[in-house]
Amino acid sequence: MVSMVNRLSTERRGQVIGGLVEGMSIRAITRTTGVAKNTVTKLLVDLGEACAEYMDGEFQNLDCNIIECDEIWSFCYSKQKNIPDEHRGEYGYGDVWTWTAIDAETKLVPSWLVGERTTEDCFTFLTDLRSRLLPGKRIQITSDGFGAYPVVIDALWRDNVDYAQIIKEYKNPTEEERRKYSPASCKVIDINVLNGEPDPAHISTSYVERQNLTMRMGMRRFTRLTNGFSKKVENLTHAVSLHYLHYNFARPHQSLAIKMDNGPRMKRTPAMAAGVSDRIWSLTDIAALLD
Repeated sequence: MVSMVNRLSTERRGQVIGGLVEGMSIRAITRTTGVAKNTVTKLLVDLGEACAEYMDGEFQNLDCNIIECDEIWSFCYSKQKNIPDEHRGEYGYGDVWTWTAIDAETKLVPSWLVGERTTEDCFTFLTDLRSRLLPGKRIQITSDGFGAYPVVIDALWRDNVDYAQIIKEYKNPTEEERRKYSPASCKVIDINVLNGEPDPAHISTSYVERQNLTMRMGMRRFTRLTNGFSKKVENLTHAVSLHYLHYNFARPHQSLAIKMDNGPRMKRTPAMAAGVSDRIWSLTDIAALLD
């Protein structure tokens, strides 16, 4: 039996992908493109797997110098407090964390992991990151204050890393801020240098935190106070894979544009800046990964 996804043309798939990477819900994509809901979901699953496999092969021996790491919260099935008793403690129900690393110079996101905020997943995430970098290369890493980072980074890099944590202390939200769902204000920022001699000018998590905003804007599943959250953690993982292929290969970054000789500025994506692509991908290029 031929899958409905296989019946869609590459251009038609591109229309659906455009909706997915621009933050539209699956139902909204169905309304605007006429593609059935189940077909959109199947396309997301198939394409997410293809995107992950493609980037796994391309992101090898990366010449990164400055890495920022962070975790972003989301949830699957239901909020943590509403999980049914039979699913309490089961992965994929309630809180889910996406670990992300970004190259501060090229804005490439070489590694990510959808999982839990645990030492085990921190180790898995950073092991994958290290495997994608040039062997033996000394890098600078900045992370937030999560306690697993220092232990894992020391175990993986030993003395071959310059590492610092940024620890932020927030004010208690006022009653009005709670009512408006406003984020708490940052009161104090402490910098702890834990390995080597990191360059103070590059001890920052600003880029990776901005990437968190890009995720919330580009994936309906990460939007706060939404009914578009993932019901299955597997679908969330596929959505993240598609997001990062689009972000790395198809989305030009203004700060990466370069001046050409006697010509206009050339737009570049993070993948182009990192030397793993020579062009800006189109949505049909992404769709063609399934061909």
